[in-house]
Amino acid sequence: MPELSWRHHALIQALLSRGPLIEDEFHVIFSGITGKDPVAHRQQFNDYLLKINKELSYVHFELRGCRNQYDGKVYYGVVNNVSDEQSKLGTEYTVPQLAFYKGIIEAIVQDVSAQGHISDIEALNIRLENQVLTGTESQSQGVPPAVPAAFKNFSISQKEKTLDELVKDQWLSSTPDGKIRLGVRSFLDLRSWFHNNYVPSCDVCNEAGVKAELCRNEGCTTRIHLYCLKKKFSQRRVERVCPGCGTQWQHSSITDAAIEEEDEPNRPSQERQPPPPAAAATRKRLRSCKIEDEQNNGASSSQTSVPVSSTDFTRITRKSARLR
Repeated sequence: MPELSWRHHALIQALLSRGPLIEDEFHVIFSGITGKDPVAHRQQFNDYLLKINKELSYVHFELRGCRNQYDGKVYYGVVNNVSDEQSKLGTEYTVPQLAFYKGIIEAIVQDVSAQGHISDIEALNIRLENQVLTGTESQSQGVPPAVPAAFKNFSISQKEKTLDELVKDQWLSSTPDGKIRLGVRSFLDLRSWFHNNYVPSCDVCNEAGVKAELCRNEGCTTRIHLYCLKKKFSQRRVERVCPGCGTQWQHSSITDAAIEEEDEPNRPSQERQPPPPAAAATRKRLRSCKIEDEQNNGASSSQTSVPVSSTDFTRITRKSARLR
């Protein structure tokens, strides 16, 4: 079995010491270690990750990439693939803090509107008693399970402190207006938990749709991440309808301008429509006026042509085309 080189160890160490890294930062580290651009040498980049994961699998770890559902950016991190009592010993959080975190996660993913957040007030009001394990013998006999004293005594100030720690460690994230959302580490680590707890998935990428757009048809359960939606509808010939029920997909965040912006950089130049004859004739007249002015240096300023770029004509053409 081939051993990992110092380059592989350096990549692992970078992720372990710095926590989850955004794709651009991880690419910079990869380039600095290997001397290769991961975009230009994609296959070599993938081979490095594959070799690392083969070795990490013996200790039930994985170098994994995920997409943050709030900003659509890709992050990389090292995660633990085992969730048992022994693995819990490696955490710095107490049992009540873990129960509090689990209660927040459940409140966020159970939101039928798929907003992907709860308010900080809602988070602080989560009752830890609901996280007591069910299915015990006493409960089966009609006796409610005993609530640990640590759960009962978990105060508001302790919850606020725990929230701050979870945000700092990237298990959760917060916004200036007081919203509590999942953090990057939660998206990395909880992939199997999302699946096992039947969190509705995105119809395009099949990942958990924690923060997603919903079909306008109330009887349809289709949800799609915003970045998946833009990618799906970026092609002009694709009909913008719900893949589940066929209802016309209308959402304020998906506009013609946004789709044009997504589509424009990827469209070959030969596929772009040429300007109409009227615009071409106008451009020809402008060029001839400019030549005339150069030949007649003493001409008055009223005869000087105004330079107009071809991009201006392209913009006018698109606008008029949409109006038609």
